[in-house]
Amino acid sequence: MPKPESILCPMPAGLYCPPGDFYIDPVRPVARAVITHGHSDHARAGHGAVVATTETLAIMAARYGADFAGQSEALRYGQTIDRDGVDITLVPAGHVLGSAQAVVRHKGMTLVVSGDYKRRRDPTCPPFEPVACDVFVTEATFGIPVFNFPDAADEIARLLKSVAQFPERTHLVGAYALGKAQRIIRLLREAGYDSPIYVHGAMQGMNALYERFGIELGPLEPATVEKAKKSDFAGAIVIAPPSAIDDRWSRRFADPLPAFASGWMRVRARARQRQVELPLVISDHADWNELTGTISEIGPGEVWITHGGEEALLRWSELNGVAARALSLVGYDDDEGES
Repeated sequence: MPKPESILCPMPAGLYCPPGDFYIDPVRPVARAVITHGHSDHARAGHGAVVATTETLAIMAARYGADFAGQSEALRYGQTIDRDGVDITLVPAGHVLGSAQAVVRHKGMTLVVSGDYKRRRDPTCPPFEPVACDVFVTEATFGIPVFNFPDAADEIARLLKSVAQFPERTHLVGAYALGKAQRIIRLLREAGYDSPIYVHGAMQGMNALYERFGIELGPLEPATVEKAKKSDFAGAIVIAPPSAIDDRWSRRFADPLPAFASGWMRVRARARQRQVELPLVISDHADWNELTGTISEIGPGEVWITHGGEEALLRWSELNGVAARALSLVGYDDDEGES
């Protein structure tokens, strides 16, 4: 049986598969790429050929234009293709719409590259699917024990309680335009909030794409309306990119109450630093218990950590008898809004 390092190895452009001659989530243009999901630190334009889910390819086309790659091939979850004797299968990662783990099989060995993932329920994408493997290549964005996230529904309940308590104010919720915004909208709908939700212009394209793939978001209205008065937005929920919450753009609303949805809001100092009145601990990444629980559930022979809190997860692995190493891949952002 081959050594796992001969099947996947870190290179300057990203995680490379020599026998299959392809990269997974490369950080620069390459001839052949497998893309796990549509966030820009994992999905870049300019590759010769791209393999990804239909949804991820649609996201890349929406962001970069139809000619984002020389050619592309869509894979359904569970479908397998062959690349020079290496089998590639995409299975759900539970991160955002279209997100996938890349399952790489060669000569009896299985390596699973998680991409970004979470284990919490998300009404906008299929849940993470554990796959037995010899090597599990995992992210560790929130790879320290302090990151133990509450239930997202409870955070949405806090938001709605604040809206009821301050009906004269506009609640501005900072959320990443791909994934986090749509998840929050769906969670609000599931909580019974059926009023129009106002969205920043940067959200509209991705919202339309989600609805095209069957994710119903309910009544949405543009947050930028000519001749609108501040009082028109009293009691409303507005969702915008995190940068817009701190911008002059936010001054158009009635006594805006800044909120921010991110796993980083578990750290109170970060919330204070950003002057966030209502920190919402809602993440699209696995927290510490999910990271360690997933490794225990899968039971791989080895764990490779791509980026994030490597040291704590390495120590946990050592204490639990799991061989582990840090790949320290560069180019993957632990962006507050996306996380």
